[in-house]
Amino acid sequence: MTDPIDLLTHNQAAWNRQAAQGCAWSAPVSAEEIATARAGNWSAARLTPGPLPAGWLDQVRGRRILCLAAGGGQQAPILAAAGADVTVFDFSEGQLDQDRKVAAREGLDLRCVQGDMRDLSVFADASFDVIFHPISNLYIPDVRPVWRECARVLAPQGELLSSFWNPVVFVADRDPALTAQGLVRPNRRLPYSDIAHLSAEDLAAKRERGEALVFGHTLADQIGGQLDAGLLLTGFHEDWQPHPRFVVENVMPTFVATKAMKLS
Repeated sequence: MTDPIDLLTHNQAAWNRQAAQGCAWSAPVSAEEIATARAGNWSAARLTPGPLPAGWLDQVRGRRILCLAAGGGQQAPILAAAGADVTVFDFSEGQLDQDRKVAAREGLDLRCVQGDMRDLSVFADASFDVIFHPISNLYIPDVRPVWRECARVLAPQGELLSSFWNPVVFVADRDPALTAQGLVRPNRRLPYSDIAHLSAEDLAAKRERGEALVFGHTLADQIGGQLDAGLLLTGFHEDWQPHPRFVVENVMPTFVATKAMKLS
């Protein structure tokens, strides 16, 4: 399964299924959270499980915000309720439908666009003041096109707020016996790919279960890629996994968030 179009189709279907099941990143925000945002508190918009660091998104009203690969009825409605001009871009129609449902329920003005985060050609240069990009680029094999497109559609002085997994979570053997003993055996070389690293049997089983296929990008691509795209890193944040799945998540924060600016 090396054709990126087939990969996109598979992962679209996986996320449509998750949206229908109301997974953690597909559970629409409540009316109370919308009311709080309308009153000037948009802290429910999250890049990682915890709140945004202080100073990362102090101004919202009137700003043009792109919620990139951020469907699910969460961040976009909160920011729109706080007064932002919000566009949601996601490859899953199921995820976008969650935003549409909240917008209809709360009388919010949201623009929803379906597409691949690596290709933002539907948007003109300098279209946005802020890009809000929660963890999602693990579903594509090459993240650098995303950063280049973000830099292009940001206006001068525009900001990119993004998050991703620390790649350490991708390098260890998934043997349940090791996990039960609290042991980590690194045996996967970065960058990680389900397609390249899983056995044919495990890959087929994952596809049969309808699970999204994932990729573990190096920090050189996640952070260096932003710098190479012409962005200036202005903030760095780590957060803990509230429900650890891997041994390493018990001893170090594995969520990474960055704040970057386009200077000109």
